[in-house]
Amino acid sequence: MESLKKKIDFALVFTVKNANPNGDPLDGNRPRTTYKGLGEVSDVCLKRKLRNRLLDEGQNIFVQSDERRREGDTFRSLKDRADNEPVLAACMKDMKAGKKTREDYARLACETWYDVRAFGQVFAFKKGKKEEEESDAVSIGIRGPVSIQPAFSIEPVNVTSSQITKSVNLETGKDPDKKGPDTMGMKHRVDFGVYVTYGAVNVQLADKTGFSEEDGEALKEALRTLFCNDETSARPAGSMEVVKLIWWEHNCANGQYSSAKVHRTLQVSCDAQGRVSVSTEDLEGLVPEVLDGE
Repeated sequence: MESLKKKIDFALVFTVKNANPNGDPLDGNRPRTTYKGLGEVSDVCLKRKLRNRLLDEGQNIFVQSDERRREGDTFRSLKDRADNEPVLAACMKDMKAGKKTREDYARLACETWYDVRAFGQVFAFKKGKKEEEESDAVSIGIRGPVSIQPAFSIEPVNVTSSQITKSVNLETGKDPDKKGPDTMGMKHRVDFGVYVTYGAVNVQLADKTGFSEEDGEALKEALRTLFCNDETSARPAGSMEVVKLIWWEHNCANGQYSSAKVHRTLQVSCDAQGRVSVSTEDLEGLVPEVLDGE
């Protein structure tokens, strides 16, 4: 595969309607908001969705969630998945014997898993027989070329909270009548919001991890279809939609302009009827590709 030669910047505009895009576990799973009331979706949440979409596209993914593991993948931890990859297991054995280096292991890991060569990963192992010895610890850090920012709404969002009743008793006690089946709970949603996130692909880091032109195209498609097959009770089908993906491909490795300057050319607005308008200012020699979401 041909390695990435040109810097890429991108922006994703999406809407949320009657859904909880990213609950905050420190706030009763209410949708994340800033102190100014803007809705927020963390970068970790966005990368989880990207990994799921890439897995759907047939890419080999290292960090898989339990409910979205690849068919036939029975590993419940990252260590088990890495230890049971034949090429990497052999490399680790050679590392212990002094025949291979951490760089060899990192290169093989990047070749094996898309998300490792895209987002990076830290592999922490025990190298020696005496695992309690700290000096035997091996940590292999890989910096990925793809970075993505948290998404924020363009205007403050209204969060609606509803009290719900759980009609099934989840506990079994000595007295069946001691705990009733009408346990109360809360459910939260964002009524409506337009969110924007930005990201970039660094060519120098892409060269180190082997992130290719084909990988860039896979990332573009995953972003464009980010919420396909992502339905849950908190995010019903159709409640989250990609409006536009803006994709800037520079003409050189370092980029014609800084990412900050490129990202500032994007203007997003929404009228009272919920119609979203997306436009970009012109930068000389840099014309973005604007794609509709699926």
